Amino acid sequence: QVQLTESGGGFVEAGDSLRLSCAASGDTSCLSTMGWYRQAPGKERELVAAILYDGTKYVPDSMKARFTISRDNATNTVYLQGNKMQPEDTAVYYCTADDHPTRSTRCIRHDYWGQGTQVTVSS
Repeated sequence: QVQLTESGGGFVEAGDSLRLSCAASGDTSCLSTMGWYRQAPGKERELVAAILYDGTKYVPDSMKARFTISRDNATNTVYLQGNKMQPEDTAVYYCTADDHPTRSTRCIRHDYWGQGTQVTVSS
């Protein structure tokens, strides 16, 4: 099992930057993709960015202007950097990770989610 612990959320003003961190603990030997989703009030959860174990990144076009993702495999930590944050970026941000057999044939596919961290951007 893997536990995800998020940090870095809070209040920021429009135009400011924000960095979220998510540390994975437990049996991390099968961790493959790590990433971030967000969910604003009344809206569906949406992908912000994801990064594979080898560093390959996936950031939806709608997020590329303001968000970058990185990870440190040595500490099993994924980071989300948000720049020039806007009020529409206000949401609960969730860290996610998965176990995947691409890491090892003994690994079984499984998804993990963090508790979520609130990000509020004031105008």
